[in-house]
Amino acid sequence: MTLECYVAICLPLRHGELCTTRRTLHCILIIHGLSLLPVTVILSVFFISAPPIYYSIQRVCSMDMFVFLKWQDNVKLVLYQVYFLAMAATICFSFIKIMKAARAASREDKKSEKKALRRVSLHGFHLLLCLVQLWCPFIDTAVLHISITLFIDVRVSNYILFYLSPKCLNPLIYGLWDEKILQALKKKFLSWRQEKE
Repeated sequence: MTLECYVAICLPLRHGELCTTRRTLHCILIIHGLSLLPVTVILSVFFISAPPIYYSIQRVCSMDMFVFLKWQDNVKLVLYQVYFLAMAATICFSFIKIMKAARAASREDKKSEKKALRRVSLHGFHLLLCLVQLWCPFIDTAVLHISITLFIDVRVSNYILFYLSPKCLNPLIYGLWDEKILQALKKKFLSWRQEKE
């Protein structure tokens, strides 16, 4: 999403050439392949090396129940950190370029520049929330060793903050910037408020 935004803003004349359906499909397949890598490694090692008695033990449902060898935990840690750093570098590079392009495009109109930078900043915040999802398994693991009730509370909070809210934030941001939708919401809110009075 970040790279598509970068291409659309910084390379508008090449957008049609770079963002074809075929290339998008290839990118989606690469992303799914890379995201399957850690899970495939962890589950393969688990099914190969777990003793049969391990299947009958009652445990808390978390990714840590599949990790019982120290090197598995290290591999998981390294993979998630590499993913986080690669995504963070991509987002930072893209948004620095997008901010420069937005500032250059609206240099003479300060109001337009402020609006563009605010929109880009909100989009960056949205992507930051998505990026923090990669830290959630580590947070869950650390809290699981402290208390099971705290683990459940943190897991629900992580789910709401870092999985659900980014998915709701994007339509809300674009919906509130659309004048027709904003006017309809204002009208609905005012009529609701008059009904209450």
